[in-house]
Amino acid sequence: MFTGAFTALVTPFRNARLDEARMTDQIEHQILNGIDGIVPVGTTGESPTVDFKEHARIIELSVHAARGRCHVIAGVGGNATTEALELHQIAKDAGATAGLSVNPYYNKPSQEGLYRHFMTLADKVDLPIVLYNIPGRTGVTMTAQTVAKLSQHKNIVAIKEATGSLDMTSEIASLCHLPILSGDDSLTLPIMSIGGRGVISVVSNLLPGKVKQMVRHAQDGNYAEARAIHYQLFPLIKALFADGNPAGIKYAMKVAGMDSGELRLPLCEASEATKKQIELFMAPAGAPFAV
Repeated sequence: MFTGAFTALVTPFRNARLDEARMTDQIEHQILNGIDGIVPVGTTGESPTVDFKEHARIIELSVHAARGRCHVIAGVGGNATTEALELHQIAKDAGATAGLSVNPYYNKPSQEGLYRHFMTLADKVDLPIVLYNIPGRTGVTMTAQTVAKLSQHKNIVAIKEATGSLDMTSEIASLCHLPILSGDDSLTLPIMSIGGRGVISVVSNLLPGKVKQMVRHAQDGNYAEARAIHYQLFPLIKALFADGNPAGIKYAMKVAGMDSGELRLPLCEASEATKKQIELFMAPAGAPFAV
């Protein structure tokens, strides 16, 4: 279940409000292009800028739009365990496949604190949990040893690995059998080459079919074909993240005729230099160019 290509969905905003029609269209685009799952209200979905009511609505809308045709791994993380519990329950009640639960951010818990946090979530809400290790965002790294301890719980089913370290992936894989999903588009293929099961991708908002194809080739051991797609996508991926996420992917989607509206402050649109780089690499990556 937790293998393949998953898209970390952008959240479309129009005039400061959730654009539900556009979000439904985005999800349909993903499903028609064969994506294995969608991940609403993660970092790419600007989760820090949505309130609780909006957060719940985005999860509900995503499950409804997917209609069982792909997995829905809902963003449910929080830096307070009580808050995360509420979000986990919302995702379960909505019918999500699983919850993507990020390391608590800003307050920098110890390894024991991380362990207790995730065990509490796993014990109290019967919803599969995909751990999310991204120290660049949270200020804390969950060690491979902590991951291995948590993997013994039946409700902890995978990890999105975004430390940027292949050594971390190798260490986790050497200690437990928890499925590892890449959290960095540029490292999807390298991570899969050492045992990763797929990716939670940003660039697949734009190119779901191509990301799915690369992952499928890697799963089948066809690394020459997978490498060709990796190298085709790599320059665009680097350009997309030059001014942070999701400024780049939202601009690329606008250029491709899939406008997802504005970003919410404190995030703002990509710089003119970054926009030019994105435009330069979209066609070679196989992306549509509508404007």
